Amino acid sequence: MGAAGVGADGMAGERRQLINVAYRLLGSLTESEDAVQEAYARWYALPPGKRREILAPGAWLTTVTGRICLDQLGSARARRERYVGAWLPEPLPDGSGAEDLADQVVLDESVAMAFLVVLESMTPAERVAFVLHDVFRYPFAEIAAVLGRTPAACKQLASSARRRVGTATTPARTADRADTVRRVRQAWQRKDIEALVTVLDPAAVMTADGGGLASAVLHPVEGGARIARYLLAIAERAPGLELLERSVNGAPGLVARRAGVVLTVAAFDVADGRVTRIWAVRNPEKLRRWTDRA
Repeated sequence: MGAAGVGADGMAGERRQLINVAYRLLGSLTESEDAVQEAYARWYALPPGKRREILAPGAWLTTVTGRICLDQLGSARARRERYVGAWLPEPLPDGSGAEDLADQVVLDESVAMAFLVVLESMTPAERVAFVLHDVFRYPFAEIAAVLGRTPAACKQLASSARRRVGTATTPARTADRADTVRRVRQAWQRKDIEALVTVLDPAAVMTADGGGLASAVLHPVEGGARIARYLLAIAERAPGLELLERSVNGAPGLVARRAGVVLTVAAFDVADGRVTRIWAVRNPEKLRRWTDRA
């Protein structure tokens, strides 16, 4: 974690780690950046003598960032009750080599949209305990300092969260997912409803997030046939819309773009060659990084 004196390179490395932790806890890059900046502000607000006494600055920063995220998760629940329609995590583009916050997030299964949506079902304390222990391998003794609970209580929280994750489906291989997503794009472009119904699981569910800032269904669309009709209705009334295959949170997804502006980013869950879940993010506040890279 480092010694009492931490150089600029060490602090930059810690920042990358903290951004990764915060994004998995909050599902929002903007909120993650705010949480990490607040943690650093508290670090630099310490008297120099106090900072020198902290032998593991990384552990201190993680603890403070975790506490800030815990507080944000509590207030986020109230905000999301007032949110227009469904709230979905902010989707991540692939790294572009630019010095962008999104490029600091390691893209693995712990940022898959399906995984993040399951994390949303947890209590704030469960989410913190699970992410810090199961994803980042922090010991329960350190997690206890974040949550203000005993290590045994934190272990129970992680176990409860793990049971929720256990209900999530095992992701298909990347090549299989890419092929399935490509079939969705091709069927949509041809406006071929039969092909689209074929690639969608009969029990598929589509959830859209417009946040009241973009048109989107307020409730999930259930059933492959209903989703197919909905998607083709969009194709009929959206001339000039491009559908592009792009990586979304490290997995094959689709991006809808018009005149260089990204309007929708869609993530998919796939099983046995069929789409079982679609998460369509349309809230423009969550798509700024995508338009910059379009």
